Amino acid sequence: MDLEERINLVVKEPTQEVVTKSDLKHLLQTSEHPKHYIGLEISGPLHLGSLVVVGYKIRDFLKAGIRCLVFLADWHSYLNNKFGGDWGKIRSAAKYYDEAFRFFCPGVETLLGSDLYRNTPDYWENYVRFSKQITLARNVRCLTIMGRTRKEKLDFGQYLYPPMQAVDIKAMDLDIVHAGMDQRKVHMLVREVFPKLGWKKPVAVHHTILSSLSGPETKMSKSKPWTAIFIHDNEAEIKKKVMKAWCPPKVATQNPVLDTVRYIIFHESDAFEIDRQDKYGGKITFSSYRELEDAYVKGEVHPADLKLAVAEALNRVIEPIRRHFEAKQDLLKVFKEDRSE
Repeated sequence: MDLEERINLVVKEPTQEVVTKSDLKHLLQTSEHPKHYIGLEISGPLHLGSLVVVGYKIRDFLKAGIRCLVFLADWHSYLNNKFGGDWGKIRSAAKYYDEAFRFFCPGVETLLGSDLYRNTPDYWENYVRFSKQITLARNVRCLTIMGRTRKEKLDFGQYLYPPMQAVDIKAMDLDIVHAGMDQRKVHMLVREVFPKLGWKKPVAVHHTILSSLSGPETKMSKSKPWTAIFIHDNEAEIKKKVMKAWCPPKVATQNPVLDTVRYIIFHESDAFEIDRQDKYGGKITFSSYRELEDAYVKGEVHPADLKLAVAEALNRVIEPIRRHFEAKQDLLKVFKEDRSE
């Protein structure tokens, strides 16, 4: 695969930003198999945003010859009060995350945070060295990476989180750091501070975060099941959620149903068919997302017809994952027992 093809795979949607493209080009020119990671808190069941969108991007990296790692951040999850800080539940859920990503992204590696820290003797030395390079105010500004703000009453442990996420990158000797746009602040901090310490500055790749089904300005949430489609939802549940989704006629901006077509369906397919009502012209096949968006804005596609087609397509995406876990119900027990999310 030539350089241009590799770059195109990295920048392919749902990638929203690469910092910087020139750094990425140089990296791919000089390294055949650079090291990538995405770090995940261990919390609730996986959904379209947390497994499928992330997983599709990981598949792109793998195709580009990049060595990919999913970092299962158990200590970060504990600091951020996931599962009420119950270590047993965090560890149990981590096994589920490990299984899901290994199934959905063949070839990906996984690493538990506890194992990284146990096997990195200079981790805490580097943590202190990094922390000496930043102010408290700068650290506080990064708290948004854990879904927190400076206005909240936080315990001191939560302030340890941003430097830990940064030093994880050093400990894993990473070339590419990957996350949703909500993690951008800590990656920019890493790129600023690492050169001061003589550490390798990684390329940062940020992907679009899938919108909540309930409307704009929110993201899919494990704690609000009606806003997300989970990888365990059956066909009827998927259809019910999609049909109730926010999808105003002729409006493409922040439309979660159209976003699903853009970032999931067209990521893996070159065509999308909608069986429209006869008064709207009957069946139509779109060969690109832009074609669909243009038709929708013009009123040539009714929201109900779009939703039905999206529900059917999503069920085809989720069905093999759902089927895989039907024989692994023990991995799901922790979510049935937990009420903290």
